Amino acid sequence: MSLFLHVFLGMIGPWQIVLIVAVVLLLFGGRKIPELMRGLGSGIREFKDAVKEDDNSKDKEKLQ
Repeated sequence: MSLFLHVFLGMIGPWQIVLIVAVVLLLFGGRKIPELMRGLGSGIREFKDAVKEDDNSKDKEKLQ
């Protein structure tokens, strides 16, 4: 992840991270952030399940 941030965002330091976190807190508030993270987590989980399901169907097709 650090390499990703370095390559795409340039040099990002601790003060920039603090500023980003502060802006997110101001925009969404402390109560809304856990809901956003739960939604993000469930979306990632659904995506992984769909990819795994697609891989399983391809494996079954190869066996037939």
